Amino acid sequence: MIAELDLQVTKTGKSKLNEIDFNNLPFGKFLTDHMLEVDYADGEWKQAHIKPVENLSISPANSAIHYGQSIFEGIKAYKDADGKPFIFRPYDNFRRFNLSAERMQMPAIPEELFIEGMRRLVDLEKDWIPMKSDYSLYIRPFMFSTDSTLGVKAAETYKFIILLSPTGPYYSVPVKVYVEDTYTRAARGGVGFVKNAGNYGASMMATAVAKKQGYDQVLWMDAYEHKYAQEIGTMNVFFVIGNKVVTPDLQSGTILEGVTRDSAIEVLREEGYEVVEQPVHIDDVVRAYEAGELKEVFGTGTAATISMIRELKYEDFVMKFDTDTWKAAPAVKRILTDIREGRREDTHGWMFKV
Repeated sequence: MIAELDLQVTKTGKSKLNEIDFNNLPFGKFLTDHMLEVDYADGEWKQAHIKPVENLSISPANSAIHYGQSIFEGIKAYKDADGKPFIFRPYDNFRRFNLSAERMQMPAIPEELFIEGMRRLVDLEKDWIPMKSDYSLYIRPFMFSTDSTLGVKAAETYKFIILLSPTGPYYSVPVKVYVEDTYTRAARGGVGFVKNAGNYGASMMATAVAKKQGYDQVLWMDAYEHKYAQEIGTMNVFFVIGNKVVTPDLQSGTILEGVTRDSAIEVLREEGYEVVEQPVHIDDVVRAYEAGELKEVFGTGTAATISMIRELKYEDFVMKFDTDTWKAAPAVKRILTDIREGRREDTHGWMFKV
């Protein structure tokens, strides 16, 4: 049982809901009417507020801007066929958020603040959840330091906010991915396993280079040999090779432990697939393709959900796929979508009732 949360609620005088075209929802473009906000100071979390979305006022010496203490999560809420709202696996994101906080030397978020605060915010904004398959209400909890002193040290004050954004599919069609073997995303001992903002800022250059070549995203390699697959910029990666589904393991500490990744592994195994978590050498991927054994490549992520990869380029070698013939990725996408939207029994306890 979650402890009761002392939460002050101030509602907007005029909703923006009727101004939104729910048939055109680019990812992250539109915010709902309200947000949750709470400050940390003097060693404790202060009064939590749900209030109208507004701009923030910060010092030019804000420590998050200068030193990068900033973390976030991505979660989604859905409606079932009866219009009842549910959040997909929020406790897993809560656990990972505090893992990120620990690594970045930031204060832990209490369960009642993260889970109950999110539940009450989503309940207030439930009319913003699209009643359309593969659409959802994206939930963005984030925290950043708010000290106003220049100096490299862990801050003493922080702000935690939850924003909501109605959204359609992140990738509306199968994507093209470029294997990045020059730039590095993360190394052992670093912060590759957490969702800190710097990981994403550092990825912009490689992504821009890939897009100039006509690719949507990059598949990162390891930092030492640039030979072992890590993850795609917006999602974890899976390879269907022969009769196995292979995905990079988490032992290196350089790959995000994706909630959708874990969900996909469970669904695949229930569907009879052998799923292997192990180091994945890019040369083995190329050889499997040349031998006709590389059947599918797909990504998993909260924003991206299950995204099929129609083209994978490594150096000058291009691997192309006919995604219309695939079985594994479409099955996972269909099953997870049906669970999230209430058409299939949730035997895992993944759906958190709002």
